[in-house]
Amino acid sequence: RYCCEKNLAVTPQGGNTGLVGGSVPIFDEIILSTALMNQIISFNKVSGILVCQAGCILEKLNEYVEEQGFIMPLDLGAKGSCHIGGNVATNAGGLRLLRYGSLRGTVLGLEVVLADGSVLDCLTSLRKDNTGYDLKQLFIGSEGTLGVITAVSILCPQKPKAVNLAFLGCQSFPKVLETFTTCRAMLGEILSAFEFMDEKCMELVEKHLKLSKPVTGSPFYVLIETSGSNSTHDEEKLNSFLEQVMASGLVTDGTVATDDKKIKAKVLGLFGFLCSLVHQALWSLRERITEALTHDGYVYKYDISLPVGKLYDLVMDMRTRLGQSAKNVVGYGHLGDGNLHLNITSESYSHSLLAAIEPFVYEWTARCNGSISAEHGLGFKKKQFIEYSKPQEAVQLMQRFKAMLDPKGILNPYKTLPPAP
Repeated sequence: RYCCEKNLAVTPQGGNTGLVGGSVPIFDEIILSTALMNQIISFNKVSGILVCQAGCILEKLNEYVEEQGFIMPLDLGAKGSCHIGGNVATNAGGLRLLRYGSLRGTVLGLEVVLADGSVLDCLTSLRKDNTGYDLKQLFIGSEGTLGVITAVSILCPQKPKAVNLAFLGCQSFPKVLETFTTCRAMLGEILSAFEFMDEKCMELVEKHLKLSKPVTGSPFYVLIETSGSNSTHDEEKLNSFLEQVMASGLVTDGTVATDDKKIKAKVLGLFGFLCSLVHQALWSLRERITEALTHDGYVYKYDISLPVGKLYDLVMDMRTRLGQSAKNVVGYGHLGDGNLHLNITSESYSHSLLAAIEPFVYEWTARCNGSISAEHGLGFKKKQFIEYSKPQEAVQLMQRFKAMLDPKGILNPYKTLPPAP
């Protein structure tokens, strides 16, 4: 309220783990940190509904609800420092979206402070409330430009009793896609994650982080997680799936780990070699790719949604386009929801390399009817490219929402939307 009266700009900031500059002040904004708003307000053990303040760290929340027999519906590589308020403000996706959906479905209510300082209390814990417009959806993914999220009501799923992981090697991306189709058909209700990464990603993880990969010699790797309530049932389904993809030649090698930290010794290929990796170690091969890339040089990061059939074409086209001017061009991501993480490294920042990447990467994505930001938002870095994913009429309507809720333009200025005419 004070900032509104004095015409002072405000940048809300949570764990500051974003990739597009959404929580970074551009000029002389006041930083409004939510770090001290870290209290759990309530948790209902029957419904699984958690109500907490926006500054709660995601990993701490997950630990809390796990003790009650539940888990958070989202899981991110930055879970140790990101805040739930920032997760909601950016509509973060992550590793569990395939199973539990996006935050637009699991967030039940919000408390939001508007630009004039007034408090909008829509902190309902009801699964069903069909009374008027669903106002919380305006703030989910708005990146702090329409209001500051101060509390969240979120639906938590039951903690699965049986979790299995399979780390598999495929000889081509079409075989990765066929493996996913088979996986979805055969594992159905217990499939919770399907991640893919190319050989370059694994080389960087091995080189810079000294992690050992259990499967070698494949151009592509997939990490499949199942979660359910009956370990015998789940293992039978997983074994049937593995036998099918091995017999059909879709997968050439792999290893399997169960959540009880015991490794199932399954030789999945003629030259299969199994390392004694536990559940967390297998996930580290996927989750720490970003960390490995930072050791490789300056990183140009792109978070793209595409039709799954075209997901890796962009990586190959970018390699051809950039040639020797880039050190590495790698692709990995959430195949289950069509989310590619395209990363390009060079020894140091190069303006000419950036010019070769942008806007080519956005034009390519637009031609395939994709999204230039799958899960990290637009922030400061991508706001000028929004029209590659949204028609002009939609952008203009967003600008009108912004003008209505923040007429002085003090909330997280210079972010998400290009300036209105």
